[in-house]
Amino acid sequence: MPPMVERRLLTDQAAELLRARIVGGEWAVGDKLPGETTLAAELGIGRSTIREAVRTLAGLGMLESRQGAGVFLRSTTPPDQWPRVLESEAILHVVEVRNAVEVEAAGLAAKRRDDTDIAELRRALDGRAAAANSGDAAFVDADIAVHRAVVEAAHNPVLSELFETFVPRLRTALIELIGVLDLNPHSQPDADEHRLLVDAIEAGDSEAAVRISRAHLDDMAAALRR
Repeated sequence: MPPMVERRLLTDQAAELLRARIVGGEWAVGDKLPGETTLAAELGIGRSTIREAVRTLAGLGMLESRQGAGVFLRSTTPPDQWPRVLESEAILHVVEVRNAVEVEAAGLAAKRRDDTDIAELRRALDGRAAAANSGDAAFVDADIAVHRAVVEAAHNPVLSELFETFVPRLRTALIELIGVLDLNPHSQPDADEHRLLVDAIEAGDSEAAVRISRAHLDDMAAALRR
């Protein structure tokens, strides 16, 4: 019986377990894999998680989904970029949550910000620029400070609580992002987007704040998928 999936990044771990079974020779090229219900029961997870794991492996050319026929093994060779794929998938999950929290916060911040909020946003921007030469972790902390200031400017205690609960996971993902995308904090990546976001909030332009925030996260997701 295959090992049960621990409750962490279930899609990533399910994809890794399926890949290990493929590499271990459980199925031959051309074989049809068991259905979602069977795999879900074997791994102790939901069918939707299995579906996402299969989609990940299909995107790598290892599996092939045939409409109305099922999922078939296309290749037993794991791609060289497998570790990067898993990291990218994990970070994409974080980006999805950021879209849910930060884009909404940006729009509200533009409507509700006060002079104290604007001063804090400007201080956070300056801190981000100053941290560019202080190492990956320090730069990430300074980057998070900008987004925290945006959330605080929304003056919604539930959003603030959600963001703070999310920060440890966000911090880990951003540090990993620097490595996955080979970013150089010295160049202050996305500095213009952060400045434009703060400018839009200060100007009270809610539509622009939402647009800039969403575009920033969409660009991040697109870079991870390349």
